[in-house]
Amino acid sequence: MSKLYIIHENTEWTTHLTNRLEELGVPYEEMFLDRGIVDLTSEPPEGVFYSRMSASSHTREHRYAPELTEAVLSWLESHGRRVINGSRALRLELSKVNQYTALEAAGIKTPKTLAAIGKDEIFTAAVKLDTPSFITKHNRAGKGLGVRLFHSLAALEEYLESPDFEEPVDGITLVQEYIKSPESYITRCEFIGGKFVYAVRVDTSEGFELCPADACQIGDLFCPAGEAAEQKPKFQIIEDFQEEIIEKYEKFLKANSIEVAGIEFIRNEKGEIFTYDINTNTNYNSEAEAKAGKYGMLEAAKFFAAELEKQAVLS
Repeated sequence: MSKLYIIHENTEWTTHLTNRLEELGVPYEEMFLDRGIVDLTSEPPEGVFYSRMSASSHTREHRYAPELTEAVLSWLESHGRRVINGSRALRLELSKVNQYTALEAAGIKTPKTLAAIGKDEIFTAAVKLDTPSFITKHNRAGKGLGVRLFHSLAALEEYLESPDFEEPVDGITLVQEYIKSPESYITRCEFIGGKFVYAVRVDTSEGFELCPADACQIGDLFCPAGEAAEQKPKFQIIEDFQEEIIEKYEKFLKANSIEVAGIEFIRNEKGEIFTYDINTNTNYNSEAEAKAGKYGMLEAAKFFAAELEKQAVLS
């Protein structure tokens, strides 16, 4: 019997999906790719394959999980298997440089960004950027880890020479203009099957690490959620969200073969939208969903079930 194969390296982030699959009676198997062998002489099993490999895998001691996943996806695609969030999606997940160039090519505005390797080059990039405030971030990160805000070149220089400097896993540091918003929040738009599901308003007053997963809220001290956010919810689903940018996002996702994703944007003081992150292994916040009565993983499970049915008809 054909089944859904879930490619991942983080069980905490995948349990919410498997619970929904079991609830709907959808057959599945997990492919935990922290290590393994890809037999290129063999043929993959029949089924639907969904990749939710994360750019932050190295923070969980799964340094080469993305590289292994790329090999597996190449193998699957060469045999014509149905892959959701395949090789192209993975390339965008692992590189913000790839994200920004693809977004700009699609007519979607991103913050002005320079990519640099080397401490001297990071400083030179900040000088060239020539903005009063700027952000540094890792090209390959996830969860917003490594994001720092600077209001002067002197502050950046001090950071670069301090023990606090974080070397990116791929060596590339991005130096990006700081988009000042009238209010301390960003908007995250969720898509399943390439179609818009809902938008979430995310409070950024406590920092930049904005992982919506419940696991982050409880166990990850770098994710500003949980008890400290009781007075004001960190994540709130926006009712009747309607923006022209959604149509552009859907066209972008289709053009780049991305079917499940969260896309984040921020507005500046003029109301202009700047898109700065695409997450192709998106997670959902259970508290925000319960209040709104909308459930991302349930919709995802329904989508996967429908794709399995399509495959059954074709086989």
